[in-house]
Amino acid sequence: MRLVSVRLIRTSWFRMAVGYAVLSIVSVTMLFALLYWNTAVFVAEQTEETIEAEITGLAEHYRQAGLFGLTEVIQERSQGQRLSLYLLTDPNRRPIAGNLNSWPAATHPGEWMDFEYERPVGSRLVEHRAHARHLVLPGGFHLLVGYDVQDQVRLEQRMRQSMIWIGALALALGLGGGLLMARHWLRRVDSVNKTLSEIMDGDMTRRVPVSGTDDELDRLARNLNDMLNRIEALMTGLRQVTDNIAHDLRSPLNRLRSRLEVTLMTDQDTQAYKDALTDTVAETDELLKTFNALLLIGEAESGVDRARLESVDLTQRIGDVVELYQPAAEETGRVLEADIAWNIGVRGNPNLISQAVVNLLDNALKYTSEGGVVHVRADTDAGRPFIEVSDSGPGIPEDERKRVLDRFVRLEGSRSTPGSGLGLSLVAAVAKLHGAELRLDDNEPGLRVRMTFPAAETGEGAKKSGVRRQQR
Repeated sequence: MRLVSVRLIRTSWFRMAVGYAVLSIVSVTMLFALLYWNTAVFVAEQTEETIEAEITGLAEHYRQAGLFGLTEVIQERSQGQRLSLYLLTDPNRRPIAGNLNSWPAATHPGEWMDFEYERPVGSRLVEHRAHARHLVLPGGFHLLVGYDVQDQVRLEQRMRQSMIWIGALALALGLGGGLLMARHWLRRVDSVNKTLSEIMDGDMTRRVPVSGTDDELDRLARNLNDMLNRIEALMTGLRQVTDNIAHDLRSPLNRLRSRLEVTLMTDQDTQAYKDALTDTVAETDELLKTFNALLLIGEAESGVDRARLESVDLTQRIGDVVELYQPAAEETGRVLEADIAWNIGVRGNPNLISQAVVNLLDNALKYTSEGGVVHVRADTDAGRPFIEVSDSGPGIPEDERKRVLDRFVRLEGSRSTPGSGLGLSLVAAVAKLHGAELRLDDNEPGLRVRMTFPAAETGEGAKKSGVRRQQR
């Protein structure tokens, strides 16, 4: 229990709550002090104005009616007043009239004075505080006019006590609220830490609980869960890639080893050795192509610094790839057509985009029979550039089009053709890197692959001025 209390006190939420509590106490104290001061000053001013007006009136009455008339007025007022105090004395301070029995503590003439006096309450005398003004009348007579301020004193005491209680209550509520808040947040943070600990122990299925309040911890939990889902997907993909590499590369490596063993075990002429080495080099080239494709896919999937992306002229890039494959298409009896608009630009990695186009053309020519047609098109659709490669081959069944984008996936009908099953995987990775949409559709017959990029970036002043067509 003590450890939990220490953890609660050390949390940032508790410190924040205490800080707000102290700020609240200071604010309330200042406001209450201002209210107290204004109230006390107002009441004191009202009291002094009342006393000042009354003593001025009595002094005027003395000038008009003399000592006898003043004595009558004071006697009359002393009997009818409960809180007003009067005392008229001779020059030796002996009482003449009033409701005070004796002159209070000495003071200088003309000054305000506060004093204690005994006031009858029921059958007993109670000390009260009074505030009064002393005036010396012509002839040496002394006049004291005051007011009982005991109620004001009590009000001030009650306000001071209330200020102390309010401060103590605010402090208690602040500390209690801080402990409750800290306990609540600590429980939620502990659940996050527990989940992360279980994940670090190897349970990748665990996820951070979301309370449903949509506060900052919920948003953090959702982001953590999205990150964990991504990590789990990457790790699953890594395991699949490792398994696929082990499965797909074992056969060619075994063939290499067997071919070399057979060549070494038998005495053959120079030409036989050359043929064996030629086949070995060709097999090795295929292995290198597989590893290079994996490296390119890894580069595309890992993402690149956005500052390293540059403006890519799709018109030039696609045109160069088409010109590169044109002779190969003619030699194998395929027809390669191109319909490429001018001034199509995107922001991206030029090498990866070129490699994606190469893979699409290579696949299209590979699976198109002799006399078939492969069509390459590049243009814009609603301001978004796209690359489209279509063929007249066997195509891909609709239920398999998503699966062929994974690594090392080869359909049954294509296992007899050379390849590693990485071509479309690279295209998908490049599309994802550039925020492009990749679609595989039926070309009736054949396959149509379209990669649509975000809004086009063209050179300054560049306009779509025409269409460049290459057709053989």
